[in-house]
Amino acid sequence: MSDSGTSDSGSSSAGASGRDTSPFFEIYKPAQGYYTRMGSALGGGILVLGGGHFVWESLGVFDDPNVPWTMWLRMGVPAMLVVGMGLLLYWFVGKNRNTSEFLIATEGEMKKVSWSTRNELVGSTKVVIAATIFLGFMLFLVDFIFIQFFQAINVLRSGGS
Repeated sequence: MSDSGTSDSGSSSAGASGRDTSPFFEIYKPAQGYYTRMGSALGGGILVLGGGHFVWESLGVFDDPNVPWTMWLRMGVPAMLVVGMGLLLYWFVGKNRNTSEFLIATEGEMKKVSWSTRNELVGSTKVVIAATIFLGFMLFLVDFIFIQFFQAINVLRSGGS
């Protein structure tokens, strides 16, 4: 082992300073944590695109057909935002060692989970739906009783007058 915590066999791309010296588009441990990385990238990508669309809509106030540079402002700022945030997302999901290790470990733990069977899931869903309907009916009944009580003692008036 070297001082930087990596083996001397050259399997790590960290240099003498401990910094990652691999090319930017080389993914850290690409064969591990694929589904959690892709799920995180997909969710982050949706957020990045939504943010770009929000900025594009917000810059609509600058859309003046008489001024030629407003189109570049309205299109350029969201495009730079999407590209910049996309690269940051790629670094976060694919290059950052700490994040990658976390996502790899998360996928490993998800494989250990004892998932419910379809019958258990259907049974639990039926119980939740029945309990919700029962509680809704009970709340309706209590509310109806309170309405009748308050109308009887003339605290609550019904009708058009």
